[in-house]
Amino acid sequence: MAGRVRIGISGWTYKPWRGVFYPSGLPQKRELQFAAAQFSTIEINGTFYSLQRPSSFAQWVAQTPDDFVFAVKGSRYITHMLRLRNVEQPLANLFASGLLRLGPKLGPLLWQFPPNFQFNEASRALLEQFFQLLPHDTVAANTLARKHDSRIKGRTWIEAPGTEAPGGKPQRVRHAIEIRHPSFVCSEFVTLLRGYNIALVCADTVEWPRLMDITADFAYCRLHGSEVLYTSGYGEQAIGTWAARVATWARGEEVQDGDHASPFAAKRTRERDVYVYFDNDAKVFAPRDAHALAARVQQLLQT
Repeated sequence: MAGRVRIGISGWTYKPWRGVFYPSGLPQKRELQFAAAQFSTIEINGTFYSLQRPSSFAQWVAQTPDDFVFAVKGSRYITHMLRLRNVEQPLANLFASGLLRLGPKLGPLLWQFPPNFQFNEASRALLEQFFQLLPHDTVAANTLARKHDSRIKGRTWIEAPGTEAPGGKPQRVRHAIEIRHPSFVCSEFVTLLRGYNIALVCADTVEWPRLMDITADFAYCRLHGSEVLYTSGYGEQAIGTWAARVATWARGEEVQDGDHASPFAAKRTRERDVYVYFDNDAKVFAPRDAHALAARVQQLLQT
């Protein structure tokens, strides 16, 4: 048994990709449609920089296949500017801005912490307060969204079609945390994440810790380039190594060949969903590497 593995790219609007990954002459408005035909998932980066509009989310849904999922990057206003302080209102604005209009195409939310955000007694309290605010299904997300303020009045989407999954059950909302400071390399942080079923992002880069701890019922991995941030490509050997890790996660097991913050392994399950995104876009390596990894993982899971 294995969970659903989705492998894709982080963002899709990159000028250097035109004429290389994207065919020459392809209109920019069709780039998402082209990319989504090749990958089962893509990270939305624009939500990190500013609140989007419901119409944008609706367009993205229309331009992607039925069995497609977006990961959504959480607002830097919450993580970098407010640094998790007094964030209930900004969270409400984010969920009311149209995010729920993705419906069944809403995948995990990625919360990326700044490099100087450390894990200590004070931040642990902030993290726990933040985790308690995060909705884990669409009913809770809609309830939170209704608390939005006047700054987004007139451009909200709350009662979205597809809020309930087939059978009348709420659709789950998943969350993943990407840390960038070595102080998070401790079992206490892993235990905290497991208590809230929040995934610790496995981030491959020389710039910050690369941890393999499984902390949720799914795994989330970002491959930024292990030699040069956002630039290095992945050769055949590296693709093979990461494919084996992804297949291990999908089978509900822990990876043993990487660093862990906790000596305690996650409970083994029959299967686990896995999301992988290549963020090494500088030299158009991301789409090539995503194709290669997806093919290798498929081979491993069929054996």
